[in-house]
Amino acid sequence: MKSVVAVILCLIIPTAMFAGTSQPGFKVKYDGGSLQDAKAGADLSLFVDSNSVRIMKGTTEIANILPSTITEVSYGQDVHRRVGAAIGLAVISLGIGALMVLTKSKKHFVGLTWADGDKKGGFAMQCDKNDYRGVLAALEGVSGKKAVNSDAMTVKN
Repeated sequence: MKSVVAVILCLIIPTAMFAGTSQPGFKVKYDGGSLQDAKAGADLSLFVDSNSVRIMKGTTEIANILPSTITEVSYGQDVHRRVGAAIGLAVISLGIGALMVLTKSKKHFVGLTWADGDKKGGFAMQCDKNDYRGVLAALEGVSGKKAVNSDAMTVKN
């Protein structure tokens, strides 16, 4: 009986672990741009291959961009202190709240612009801290464009 249970578990556990993985892609959050079918804050999936850069919302394809039409890839960060969390912890323990205000949080943003004849567009997406390097490498690889650090750029009015 024990060996039957062991065999069943050996078959079920690996199957259950790989059941949630579908296509390889990146989970991103739409921050804004020219995509008509997405609102700011929407969770999207980004799929990059040698023939196309696809943006999907669930199972619906929102955009399909040819890598040869990509004009710019950019990267930027938003760094801020966790003041709200520090205030919440200060109610419980003043010492922990004081230490929490010293911590920082980073958000990683990747921008993409393209021009295909008279069809132009662009958008910004927020990437997970573990994925943004992969997103940048994939977009740089298929487009041949080096990512521009938008934090180093200065805007003159």
